[in-house]
Amino acid sequence: MLEMLYDHVVVRYGELSTKGKNRKEFTRQLTNNIRKRLKDFPSLTYNTLHDGLFIKLNGENYDEIKKALKNIFGYSYFSGAIRVSKDMDELKKVTLELAKNHNAKTFKIATKRHDKSFALRSDEINRAVAGNILHNTSLLVDVHEPDLMIYISVDRDFIYVMDEKVRGGGGYPTGINGMAMVMMSGGIDSPVAAYMTMKRGLRIECIHFASEPYTSKQALDKVLTLAEKLSYFQEEVNVHIIPFTDLQLAIYKHIDEPYCITIMRRMMYRIADQICKNRKIKVISNGESIGQVASQTPESISVIGKVADTLILRPLCMMDKLEIIDIAKKIDTYETSILPYEDCCTIFDPKNPVTKPKEDKCLYYESLFDYQPMVDECIKNERIVKVSYRKEDEDESIF
Repeated sequence: MLEMLYDHVVVRYGELSTKGKNRKEFTRQLTNNIRKRLKDFPSLTYNTLHDGLFIKLNGENYDEIKKALKNIFGYSYFSGAIRVSKDMDELKKVTLELAKNHNAKTFKIATKRHDKSFALRSDEINRAVAGNILHNTSLLVDVHEPDLMIYISVDRDFIYVMDEKVRGGGGYPTGINGMAMVMMSGGIDSPVAAYMTMKRGLRIECIHFASEPYTSKQALDKVLTLAEKLSYFQEEVNVHIIPFTDLQLAIYKHIDEPYCITIMRRMMYRIADQICKNRKIKVISNGESIGQVASQTPESISVIGKVADTLILRPLCMMDKLEIIDIAKKIDTYETSILPYEDCCTIFDPKNPVTKPKEDKCLYYESLFDYQPMVDECIKNERIVKVSYRKEDEDESIF
């Protein structure tokens, strides 16, 4: 089997390569994340260098490691690799063996010299290796659409030979920028916002507002399924389930209908803000996109967000719905999100919600009832569910 040739995995950084003095911190976080994902492979050894992470297999199964490594943020690509000494005769021998192990008719050599002190230039290495393969096999060179790509990486101490590049998630390693609380409704937008939040290096927890018996068990199950899918990017996700019924009913009892959604969202932010403070989480993230619904006009977003001290990020703010749906399909949340189970925002949907709410009016309506004890009760009675991805999903690549 071809994979039996591999003795290393080479992980190449993406956006991390632009980091300056704090690059070591970012690469350390990425290495830690990868170590956690590969914890079931105890024989692996790791070497973090300036240009990439080099993992020695030490007899571990590459195919299984390949499944586990997919869908991690913070790197550009990884490859199964054969490590050779910086000797051209050995390089030609290994690349010839690799070419013979493929059922290919055409090939191309692509060399990258990370070590610029190596005696031969990239094109000279390409010609020497290709010439040896042409002389000893029936393969032909095709520089445009080859059946086989052989990548050669000349690094500081060794040369690595590869025949594939498995795309990574890019962005930053999850957790390097701290924690975020994602407001998870169960719709299309919030899981995409969670995905994009993790991609920028934030580890997430989720908060969901449940209004039983008006919202069903299936609606909650849908949210937990979405969180399970998202947990693949960080192994597990805490979901904070907030019993919101009494507070929501009080809002619709005391507030004029056009302002109900605005006040409801302000209450949600108050609850999320306090839970973030309790858990020392510095960011709230959500799936709001400007103009998509009444509560997402610039005026509504401004008035609603003023009740929270925690920084609020809106990754989808400037995206249109079709762009969001495309990402939802890519990360496999779309089909779950469109299941017909209503959340607390849709079951009490007013006919004519205000699109340009005024803060003074919000404060007036909120003065009509004593909401703070109900906010405190919601927080007191929160239920936290921890969800984790399923191992059998590891071979499904998102990127």
